[in-house]
Amino acid sequence: MHDSQLAQQIARTIADEIGAQPAQAHAAIALLDEGASVPFIARYRKEVTGGLDDTQLRNLETRLTYLRELEERRAAILSSIGEQGKLSDELRNEILAADTKSRLEDLYLPYKPKRRTRAQIAREAGLEPLADGLLADPTQSPDVAAAAFVDAEKGVADSKAALEGARAI
Repeated sequence: MHDSQLAQQIARTIADEIGAQPAQAHAAIALLDEGASVPFIARYRKEVTGGLDDTQLRNLETRLTYLRELEERRAAILSSIGEQGKLSDELRNEILAADTKSRLEDLYLPYKPKRRTRAQIAREAGLEPLADGLLADPTQSPDVAAAAFVDAEKGVADSKAALEGARAI
């Protein structure tokens, strides 16, 4: 969606929720975006907002923040899944139809990249046999055992780094 279309959609949604006209919501949003506070708008800009009261303006402000965050997150999720090459038309439509952050996160969960722990990184560098060997035979010299696992290509620069990786496992 284009930014102005998105802004109009948000204004319409909020207007429906607070029982106002879209033009009133749009005017109040513009004033909030300019930095005006809710009490200021309620007291001194009634003519611009068509007489929205304090409660309606507070609800509008809260929903505006929520809906903008929702749209920002929606865009990030679409981008992330798209980069993974797993974005089907059906999934895109489900994400675009999601009306809450929790629904959006539920849809994203299976595609969310997993965080890598230090132990996982050490295993990927091939240090698990070192950790197992040190646990199995505590009498061997750790530095000597670790020297065999030094491999700059795998990110293990020296025996100290190999031992740190084994400790993480």
